[in-house]
Amino acid sequence: MINLLSNLRIAVPESIYIKDPESSNLGKRIVENSIMLMDDIGFDAFTFKKLGVKIGSNESSIYRYFESKHKLLLYLTSWYWAWIEYQLVFATHSISNNEKKLKKAIEMVTRTIKEDTNFSHINEIILNRIVINEYSKSYLTKEVDTENKEGYFIIYKRLVLRLKDMILDINPKYKFAASLASTVVEGALHQHFIKDHFKSLTDCNKTVTPTSFFQELVLKAIN
Repeated sequence: MINLLSNLRIAVPESIYIKDPESSNLGKRIVENSIMLMDDIGFDAFTFKKLGVKIGSNESSIYRYFESKHKLLLYLTSWYWAWIEYQLVFATHSISNNEKKLKKAIEMVTRTIKEDTNFSHINEIILNRIVINEYSKSYLTKEVDTENKEGYFIIYKRLVLRLKDMILDINPKYKFAASLASTVVEGALHQHFIKDHFKSLTDCNKTVTPTSFFQELVLKAIN
């Protein structure tokens, strides 16, 4: 935990990229502008050619960092989950009461995102919208099992397991800790999506947050 808190560099599995985009100004521009473009036109319409035009560079230069837009999406979403994990650990490490710790952890994975000035080339608010709208496209593929074995989703899984362990710290006999933890992380994305697009299908709104819903759901389930 100490290493995680003292190192502000967000680590993404090396197998996802060809060249670390954090290692050069061009790489950071690729990440920064891919977030802006993907948010603007969506993942399906997004291409490296369009990104190249946006950053004023050849399409081939982007391929030196990522072999496909799928790998780029995996990079962006992995970075996001690693950043959420950092936020969660930082916010909960000094809380000794297990219930308060779990409530704070749920808050960190379900809240409305605020921008983090520690990472100037990444707008976390916009990246959050991409994760809400596009994350499922990173794993709803025929290659998901192979990519899972190669560790592409390790950060997401690690975050869910942190939440699972906090649930078990309160009730070690609860049988569905992993299912509940993954429901919170994935369900938060869904609740944020439907409160913006299908308002009649959720009770979350400007005054009722997904955080309130999931804190109540989890604590009533395990107590």
